[in-house]
Amino acid sequence: MKLLVLLIALPLLAADPPAFGAWNQAALQTRVMAAKLDAHQVGLESMGNWGNHSLELVHRAGNGQAEVHSNRVDIITVLAGEGTLIIGGTMVEARTTGTGEIRGKSITGGTSHKMAPGDVFHIPAKLPHQMLVPKSLVFQVVKVTSR
Repeated sequence: MKLLVLLIALPLLAADPPAFGAWNQAALQTRVMAAKLDAHQVGLESMGNWGNHSLELVHRAGNGQAEVHSNRVDIITVLAGEGTLIIGGTMVEARTTGTGEIRGKSITGGTSHKMAPGDVFHIPAKLPHQMLVPKSLVFQVVKVTSR
């Protein structure tokens, strides 16, 4: 009988697999707000990288640069604050800043989308995008390598 109880309890004692991650809302908020803002008024907290995808928490306290990722998709979930996402159009003063990464001053001719808590945006690779943030915006972004 004791052996049967032990066998039933074993799965309850098992550890989570190495690639598993779970964070509650309070932990996410604490970590992202502790991230130091850089010269572009953005604080970034990497939550993990799992080969073809990663999770980042981002706090913006001002407008972002225009950007294009050659082979990465951004899936953005707004957690707090508000802003405007500009997509498409043409980047102004575009320059390569890293492998597959292009940044620019702004975007002309794009379309605007309001950003508010709970909103989710899927930004495919090669699509110019920029966030305009009047005060503060906190979001999580899943970055997925595309082929």
